Amino acid sequence: MTAPPLFHCTGLGKAFGARVVLSGVSLAVRPGDVLGVVGPNGAGKTTLFEILSGRLPPSQGQVFFKGRDITALPLHERARLGVARTYQSPVVPELLSVNEVFRAARQAFRPFLSAHDAEWAARQVGLVVPGATPAVALGTLDRRRLLLACLLMRRPQVLLMDEPAAGLINAEVDAIDAILRFAAQELGMAVLLVEHRLELLAALAHRVVVLDAGEVIAQGQPEKVFDEPRVRAAYFEAEAHA
Repeated sequence: MTAPPLFHCTGLGKAFGARVVLSGVSLAVRPGDVLGVVGPNGAGKTTLFEILSGRLPPSQGQVFFKGRDITALPLHERARLGVARTYQSPVVPELLSVNEVFRAARQAFRPFLSAHDAEWAARQVGLVVPGATPAVALGTLDRRRLLLACLLMRRPQVLLMDEPAAGLINAEVDAIDAILRFAAQELGMAVLLVEHRLELLAALAHRVVVLDAGEVIAQGQPEKVFDEPRVRAAYFEAEAHA
């Protein structure tokens, strides 16, 4: 018998005035799943994540976590339930050291976590920098590692990743790949991943959902979906002319 989804949405739609940016989007993930979300610029990927994370309300549709309707819950309440989110740009506090960022994350909400929790998370993501280092002085990869460590030490059950490989060279993308595999395979998290690097999705995602003009136009295994004519027309040709 197939287990029920850990996190899913049904019929999500979003309109800003007369402009419809999402229409009828449904998806589901179970523990350990990695679901890729792809599409050309303007397809609605970021808006979808804004709704799933609780930063934006949908115009229609519902979001569920463990069978509970969380559509009306704001971002901070979803975070406490175990829904975590990253953003395209790894912005860190300019005035805090690495240790101070960890302390703020440990004490963000109860139960407060210990320094050992932060040390464990730093090891898992490969963050090896002196704690006194200003967070703003970190490179792009280490900033992502720091932010991911702050999330992982809370052991979220759902991880929404918005273009985690942006700004990284190929060798650094391998580090992100390893972190996400650890989160899904070892910690059992459900990972939803918006990413333009299709080679990362092909290697990592169990399934992909393709959006175009706010609608799902294809879904399934990456190697099959990326070869569909409609997907190639919507995504690859649009990217070539971007």
